[in-house]
Amino acid sequence: MAVKQTAGRDALGDFAPKFAELNDDVLFGEVWSREDKLSLRDRSLVTVTALMAQGLTDSSFKYHLESAKKNGITREEIAEILTHAAFYAGCPRLAVRSFHLLWQWQPCGCSR
Repeated sequence: MAVKQTAGRDALGDFAPKFAELNDDVLFGEVWSREDKLSLRDRSLVTVTALMAQGLTDSSFKYHLESAKKNGITREEIAEILTHAAFYAGCPRLAVRSFHLLWQWQPCGCSR
């Protein structure tokens, strides 16, 4: 089950209240909660792949990687996604991502 999100309001509520509302209520409130259409695990796969393809290295990527782990995506699956997506999103972007992914999926379960 999706968790009630307030990150948009917490970070941007005073500056861009409408954007914060849409982020929290529509994206995380309505879209992520449609588990009867697509599981949280599958949504995490799609989200991490889309962020990797953009070459993002910001806190949102780290958040979604942690969410993917919580939603049951394994280190092996992330490695396979990286390998598969490299041919569609571009190897240089995904090569950078691989180092971030490696740190997130340490065998000991710790992240650096």
